[in-house]
Amino acid sequence: MKIVHTSDWHIGRTLYGRKRYEEFEAFLEWLADLLVREHVDALLVAGDVFDNSTPTNRAQGLYYRFLRRLAGSSCRHVVITAGNHDSPSFLNAPKELLRCLNVHVAGCIADSPADDVLVLRNAADEPELIVCAVPYLRDRDIRTTEAGEGSDEKEVKMQQGIQRHYQAAGEIAERHRAATVSSIPIVAMGHLFTAGGLTVDGDGVRELYVGSLAHVGMETFPECIDYLALGHLHVAQQTRSSILGRYSGSPLALGFSEAAQEKCVLLVEFTGRRPAVSEIAVPCFQALERIRGDWPTIAGRLAALKACGSKAWVEIVYEGDEIAGDLRERLDETTAETGIEILRVRNDRVLELALSGESGGETLEDLDINEVFGRCLDAYNVTDEQRGPLLSAYAETVAALDADDTNAE
Repeated sequence: MKIVHTSDWHIGRTLYGRKRYEEFEAFLEWLADLLVREHVDALLVAGDVFDNSTPTNRAQGLYYRFLRRLAGSSCRHVVITAGNHDSPSFLNAPKELLRCLNVHVAGCIADSPADDVLVLRNAADEPELIVCAVPYLRDRDIRTTEAGEGSDEKEVKMQQGIQRHYQAAGEIAERHRAATVSSIPIVAMGHLFTAGGLTVDGDGVRELYVGSLAHVGMETFPECIDYLALGHLHVAQQTRSSILGRYSGSPLALGFSEAAQEKCVLLVEFTGRRPAVSEIAVPCFQALERIRGDWPTIAGRLAALKACGSKAWVEIVYEGDEIAGDLRERLDETTAETGIEILRVRNDRVLELALSGESGGETLEDLDINEVFGRCLDAYNVTDEQRGPLLSAYAETVAALDADDTNAE
């Protein structure tokens, strides 16, 4: 039996104001073709289908058209579980209708763990796979709160609640397997952070868990599991355990911190209960590149991109000794009449100058965006006469960006 495991699509995600629907559409078309070409029997999507709880009509359209295309294909089963970015009620709303297309959705945990355990059947109506379709487990789903609890107590109770849920699902799955003529595989799904998992700066996962104990140990999962299909971490990786657990990672680079990663989906082939896992590379539908260094380094790399006709979206991180107050103008001149788009510029030299001389080892993270702008004005010795209009223009720009982000959601 062949399974494709993927997660963290984040349909609807923007990148510094740029909408990315064409990329999401291209990925879903590629994935649908892959499922047919490889004669895949089941698709498992382990959470974060959408980037937020209120996806736009266009994001929804991409999702439903993809599922409709799979109807009647060799891919007999689709199992979709919610991630922390998804709305449980939104994913569950068409649940009964989608079931007619052999699409099984778990937006939130069921009233009984038995309802989270699916027995998938082949064309001859024989059981071929058992799936513990566990969505992202929210605090309210798995523990009760008590007055006066400390953060450590809350974390321990949450980890215990996650373990209880998986153990209960595993026991039910084992009973289903015992009732089958042949010993069929058990696959569990999850959207969580396992201990030792790798993250990257800016992926939203690292920031969520820094300083937290909310890392789930592999002892959480019952030993009856033959494959653990995980989502939540954007870097494809294997868990550190005797249980074969894998993160598929996000199929698209969702930020410049992921620009150098090779993205993939995972093909899981079962011979009996033994899974063989291989990575299938996802094509790059929009090149992203982070260029960091001094001006000669940046200019040289941009020239190389220009020479090969690149249409990359670029983040510039300037680290030269020169202040380079006209950095943006230089960049615009260098990339004029090319397909290169510079979406973000970080002039770390200016920020360092703005923070220099301050006490207490102050860092950029200690300041809000208005304080940073004020320090930059100080660094350039902007006069009071000039400062007023610049502050007003800056406030209007920030308000416009906030409005754009709200509308994009």
